[in-house]
Amino acid sequence: MPEVLSQKEIERLLLAATTQRDRCLLMTAYATGLRVSELVRLKVSAIDSHRMMVRVEQGKGRKDRYTILSQRLLCELRSYWKEHRSPTYLFPNRKGTPISIDYAQKTYNRAKLRAGIEKGHGIHTLRHCFATHLLEAGVDLRTIQTLLGHTSLLSTERYLQIRQHRITIMANPLDLLRLAD
Repeated sequence: MPEVLSQKEIERLLLAATTQRDRCLLMTAYATGLRVSELVRLKVSAIDSHRMMVRVEQGKGRKDRYTILSQRLLCELRSYWKEHRSPTYLFPNRKGTPISIDYAQKTYNRAKLRAGIEKGHGIHTLRHCFATHLLEAGVDLRTIQTLLGHTSLLSTERYLQIRQHRITIMANPLDLLRLAD
C-alpha cells in the first residue's frame, strides 16, 4: 500500500526545498498529481491560467489529459517564471531540455531529509498524496481517475484502501468522552 504524507508533512517538505525551482517542482508534483515523467517534461504552454488547468501531453499510454491548477501554485509558478524564463520547459536543465527524472527524485529526497520525514520513498509519493487528499476532501473517485489519467477505475480504487487505512488510526468517539474513571 502506498505511503501517504499528512498535509503537515507536505508543508514541511515544501518549506524544506532549498531553491525556488525545487519548491515549484515539488509543489507542482503535489498540486497536479503528475507522474514524474510528466512533471519533468511539463511545458510552459501547458499551464492554462484562464481555465485553471494543466494540460498533460503524451502521458502514460501516449494520452493527453487535463488536471487541476491550484491558485497558489499558479502564483508560485508566475514568480518562478519571472526569474527563470524558459521558452519551452517549465523545469529545464542548463541546456534548455527537461530536467532528468533522477534530478526530480533527488530534489524530493533532499527536501524529505531536511524536513525530517522518513516515510514516502520517492517523488511518486506526492502523486499518492494528491489522490488521497482529494479523496479525503470528498472528491469522487471518477474525477480523481480522470485527473490521474488512469485507464481503469481499479487503479484509482486503491486510494480507497489508503483512506480506509486512515480510519483505523482515527480516535474512537468513545475515547474522546471525559467519563469519570
